[in-house]
Amino acid sequence: MDKSLTHADWSLIQSFLAVAETGSLSAAARQLDRSQPTLGRHIHALEEELGVSLFDRHARGLKLSEVGAELLPMAKQMHGAMTAFSLTAAGQAQQLEGSVRITASVFASHHLLPPILAQIRAQEPAIQLELVATDTIENLLYREADIAVRGNRPEQMDLISRYLGDIELCFCAARSYLDRAGRPEKPEDLFTHDLVGFDANEQIITRMRARGWPASKDSFATRCDLQSAYWQLVRAGCGIGFTQVQVAQADPDIEIVLPDLEVLALPIWLAAPQAMRQTPRNRRVWDLLAAGLKASL
Repeated sequence: MDKSLTHADWSLIQSFLAVAETGSLSAAARQLDRSQPTLGRHIHALEEELGVSLFDRHARGLKLSEVGAELLPMAKQMHGAMTAFSLTAAGQAQQLEGSVRITASVFASHHLLPPILAQIRAQEPAIQLELVATDTIENLLYREADIAVRGNRPEQMDLISRYLGDIELCFCAARSYLDRAGRPEKPEDLFTHDLVGFDANEQIITRMRARGWPASKDSFATRCDLQSAYWQLVRAGCGIGFTQVQVAQADPDIEIVLPDLEVLALPIWLAAPQAMRQTPRNRRVWDLLAAGLKASL
């Protein structure tokens, strides 16, 4: 094949890669924060420029054609090169002024980070902070964020990471629920109560079973995977759930149950691309974030 991606516009190749990875124009549009018609025009323009059909159209979406599958590895290679180019260039910026994009879970963004970010703003008013509150993992190497606060150790290459410590979790419930249903005196009593758990996420069930507790999905009368909504269900009196100890202690409507029971701990990690870590403002925010998070554990 004598056609290549060499002279194609980079935005067209980026759109091609997103559609190939997601399998639909709508999903690719969400990933790139562009409109679906724009993605459609990009794919059409790239196919016209190359003189090939990159996708086979199906009722359920788009599937790579044979030619598209052959070009995909080259598009990924180009994407990696452009990302490395951008990261390296951004990492050379020496001024402290500018913005730093931080990503964390919705729950951490709501309950853990605001006072820490307020301290950073007070100490470094020239640095603007962007907080991306999401329960999906932002790709640091694609510059979706500069620094990530994560609950597990990042496995990607070209990232630096730092373990800060563990956040202790506890069983808790609304005082209104406990006044109505009674207070458990031993771990086995938990299963006589309404429990609030996750739905598709089996993390709670797995950890309870590891302790020999007979937990199943049916053990939880109310279930929700979005942790910010999950917490509101606990606060409203749906039953006994769990949260971070400091969050429970700060809420006058919440009471920790079985306080001597060791539940589990959530590790806290910071992560950032190696190149971006060298930018003075990123390095400064990294250090202040680390100090603030360690002080809160």
